Amino acid sequence: MLRGVDLALTARALVRVEGANGTGKSTLLRLLARIDAPSEGRVTGRPRTAYVPERFPAALPFTAAGYLVHLGRVHRLSASEAAARADRWLTRFGAAAHARTPLAELSKGTSQKVAVAQALLAEPELLVLDEAWTGLDTEAREVLDRAVAERVAAGATVVYVDHDPRRLAGAVDAAYRVEGLGLTAAALAPGESRVRIEATAPPGTPLPPGLPGAPAYTLSDDGTARLTVPATHSDALLAALLSARPRWHIGRVEQARGARPEPEPAPHRPPIPDGDPAP
Repeated sequence: MLRGVDLALTARALVRVEGANGTGKSTLLRLLARIDAPSEGRVTGRPRTAYVPERFPAALPFTAAGYLVHLGRVHRLSASEAAARADRWLTRFGAAAHARTPLAELSKGTSQKVAVAQALLAEPELLVLDEAWTGLDTEAREVLDRAVAERVAAGATVVYVDHDPRRLAGAVDAAYRVEGLGLTAAALAPGESRVRIEATAPPGTPLPPGLPGAPAYTLSDDGTARLTVPATHSDALLAALLSARPRWHIGRVEQARGARPEPEPAPHRPPIPDGDPAP
């Protein structure tokens, strides 16, 4: 059960979700993927979405390739394009030899490769991964790491849970922890570098929408904003603040490695653009 969760996601972002077993991480991811609906509140935005569950339902009446083509058709791909993408992803994950194998006869590791491939072949705008690396061999895990980076570089949002805290360390744009029925900003892992920026504008001035790097921030009544952003986005964020109207005046910029981003109020992150609904 989750209560009082207020989370917005931006395009081109990698988001890690942490928390102890049973706290509601999978529930949050299923809500983001629209597999489940909240009993209160709402989930807005309709990006093209793909989801890898913690447990893949392997006992389905398909071969590995047949299942991927079927899911590709659900995502409105032509039969030929779905087949081509299925072959490409099975090959990348080293599972091409099992293309004609019924799902029920696949090993756990190969089943997981198919589960990941069905999400990636859709080229989603929102990719939700719930322990997707579990069961994969070392080579396949590296392929998935690269695939995640490719989706983010293409402008997608990737939200993931993994039991290994080192997973994708250094590439994460935002991290959250599920605890006490709620969601809080999480501390960064070693190697994840952030920049803190303090800027001022006339009191009552809102921050510009769509700021680069989806910074976490606080905004005081006196017009002082304190923003925390991944270091790779800091130059673009500074340029956006300096070119805004009214212009923001930069008071301080400092490196913050492994620091906790400002948790209040909720991060200033506009929703990712609407697209096709998830199947």
